This record gives sequence, structure tokens and C-alpha cells, in this order.
Amino acid sequence: MTKKRKINPRLLLLGGLAVLFVVLVIIYFTGGGGERIRHETEPSPGAPPPARGEAPPAKRITLFFLSERDDLLHGEEREVLSGRSASEDIETAVGELLKGPSGDLISPFPPGTRIRQVFLDEDGTAYVDFSREFAENAAFGASSEMAAVYAVVNTVAANQKAVKRVAILIDGGERETLGGHIDLSRPLLPQYSLIAK
Repeated sequence: MTKKRKINPRLLLLGGLAVLFVVLVIIYFTGGGGERIRHETEPSPGAPPPARGEAPPAKRITLFFLSERDDLLHGEEREVLSGRSASEDIETAVGELLKGPSGDLISPFPPGTRIRQVFLDEDGTAYVDFSREFAENAAFGASSEMAAVYAVVNTVAANQKAVKRVAILIDGGERETLGGHIDLSRPLLPQYSLIAK
């Protein structure tokens, strides 16, 4: 006759605790079918929370292009969506400028010109960085260089009250000039005298 082995109550208790621990771990990591915790992303500090289903407000801006009638800049109004910052608004305006006019005006920009980046500092200087095509894809004369430069400067200053001066950069760096006629090594003030009345 074989003897029955007696089970140690301590081992039984430890085994039960181990099984309970494994079950609790499984429930914890699988969520247990209960309510899950949701992590909601918060808007960046200072930014208004986006309203559900509400589009950003539209605003009218004025872009400046050339005309066949004279050497002055002529305004063309366009409706765009407002950005979340002054830099975004400047980038939108310059982006629209590079798309060209919708009417019979003439774009002063060489083909392939793109905007790379925009920055507005606390002193009211807007830095507008263009791709190298702005300087390389055109042979600028004095009047065409003035038109291209001040189409940018006047468009940026006219549409953003915080802007006092505009610095034009090419491919991330300063450039002395586009075609030898206008000094781009320093920020430029708007020249509203170049705009047709």
C-alpha cells in the first residue's frame, strides 16, 4: 500500500499567490475589458483650442505685382485663411505672391522660386528665406530687381502690422544682391512710393 504524500500548505499558498499574480498582471496589461484611460493631446501653450468643425477665419490680403503699363507695383486683393501666428500669415502672403497674379498683372519672380522659411523677430524684422532659384533663374536688370524685391517687402509689410523691415535670404543665408542693384545685406523698409495710386 502506497502512502499518500502530504502537500505542504506553504507551497499551496505560494502557488495560489503566483497564479493570482499572473492573472492580475494579465488583467492590468490587457485592460480587463473595463474603461480605458484616454490620453488627450493638449494644444501648445498660448494657442487657442481649435473649435470642432470650425474653419480658420478668412481675411483679405493685398499682393503686389508688375503691370505692362508702368514700372510700378499694382495691388491685387486675395482672400486667404488666417494663420495661427504672424509668421504663418507672412508665409501665406508670400506663398500667394509666388503663385502669381490671377488677372493681367505680371509676376516679377523667376520660375521655380519657392519660399523656404519665414521668421518674425521681436523688433519687427521679418526674415523671408527663398530657394536659390530666386537669385539664379533670372538675369535681373535694375527695374526688374527692384520690382521683385519690393513686391516681397511691400506685400509683407502691408499685410502684417507688426513688420517694420523685411530681410530677404537666399537658401538660408544672406546675399549681397540679386542682380547687383539692391543691397540685400540688411533688412529693407517698405517703399510705398513704388505702388501705383
